[in-house]
Amino acid sequence: MALGPASRFSDGPFVLIVSDRPSERSALERAIALVMDCRAIPPGVPLPSGRPHLVILDLPPARSAELQSTLAHHGPPVPRLVLVRGEPLPAARYLRQLPAASPRQLVLANVFAMIEEATRSAELRQRRLLERVSGATAVVAEIFDSAALGARLQRADADRGTELVLAAVSEVGIAEWLTAVWRHEIGVYQHTLGVAGHAATFGSQIGLGQTDLALLVRSALLHDIGKARIPAEILNKPGPLNPEESRLMQRHPDIGADLLRVHGDFEEAVIDVVLHHHERLDGKGYPDRLSGAAISDLVRIVTICDVFSALTERRTYRQPATPAEALSIMADNTGHLDPDLLRAFAPSMLKGSALAA
Repeated sequence: MALGPASRFSDGPFVLIVSDRPSERSALERAIALVMDCRAIPPGVPLPSGRPHLVILDLPPARSAELQSTLAHHGPPVPRLVLVRGEPLPAARYLRQLPAASPRQLVLANVFAMIEEATRSAELRQRRLLERVSGATAVVAEIFDSAALGARLQRADADRGTELVLAAVSEVGIAEWLTAVWRHEIGVYQHTLGVAGHAATFGSQIGLGQTDLALLVRSALLHDIGKARIPAEILNKPGPLNPEESRLMQRHPDIGADLLRVHGDFEEAVIDVVLHHHERLDGKGYPDRLSGAAISDLVRIVTICDVFSALTERRTYRQPATPAEALSIMADNTGHLDPDLLRAFAPSMLKGSALAA
């Protein structure tokens, strides 16, 4: 089933009903709308954008299974009530089931109970998210401040930041993580936390184990550490850099790698990412003009997350690209990014702008 906008609705929490029974669909919509925005659609109509508070499925088994599969691939599970026709589905924490022939009063009683439970869960999830974003921002700020002052970089700080990013993204998804990160003007830290969030999402999507996933996110958190030594007027310049400024900016990978070697207890794989995340497969990158197989998979993944984040972030001198626009730009820039990894990366980023939003 396709995804699409629902412009006539508000941006607040809503219940989504997908039902092929018009009279039942309308009756449920009217009753639920008394307590929460309700969007009721027949099967085959594009799903509204945004993450529903609760989904009610009143469909034949085949259509219900199809939509269940669609929902399962769009971020953390959305609570749902299935009005079953035939055999019940396997039990799941986020799932309630009632026979489709249940009295409407019983269905509504379950709906209202689930709305209340989902509201409490959403409030708790939001508090945890804000705490994790604040904690991760503080960690990144501490690391960058230490780098700027020439103090020792603490591996424990990077590990703590990695844990916070992974915990948040696994619970709420990339879209909510980015929304929380972008609530505050924190400059280079926003980009760092965005790249780390995309890395956590992509790494999970391609099935990395916990050790490799943590290594990937830690590398993403540190990839721009060399910018701690670049003057703020260059980092924050609202427009193109002049040649001298560009030369200085292009030193940040070398500076960052040196900082990790001298001041920190970090893996060579992480240092490799910091040093080479601006290399290109065609050998036209910097600082070492590496090409092809000389660029590790870890570097290739972080580079994709870095470029995507840069294109989709707000900047003073341009509007952010949409995920689809950014992916198109990246695909057209041949010779830069790993095409196989980019194809694997695209679905999770497009999903992140739909039901997981």
